[in-house]
Amino acid sequence: MLKCSTTGSRHASGFTLVEIMIVVAIVGLLAAIAIPNFIRARATAQANYCIETLKEMDAAVNQMALEKGLATGSSFNFQNDIVPFLKSWPVCPAGGTYSDGAIGTSVPICSLGTTVKPAHALP
Repeated sequence: MLKCSTTGSRHASGFTLVEIMIVVAIVGLLAAIAIPNFIRARATAQANYCIETLKEMDAAVNQMALEKGLATGSSFNFQNDIVPFLKSWPVCPAGGTYSDGAIGTSVPICSLGTTVKPAHALP
């Protein structure tokens, strides 16, 4: 918009192209720094949730084995037998699936395991 002053000179108001380019460059730099950190934080949170779920599932397997009097090495139906000891069947937030072997010989595992970083495995 042009303004007319009392002296007759005209001044254009607004931002120059250089100013806009500087702002865009700063925003791009901040995004380049923030986005990888956000992705890393999300992956870490997913792994931590998965590991906590594996711990809960291991406790549920042990509880089920004690209540049913199952010996070490006994096989069981992983999902159907431990669901009563959990609130609901858990889902890995990164898309993995859970499984387990025999009682006392293995711990529950996530199908993602160590194929992703950070790992979805009990330490």
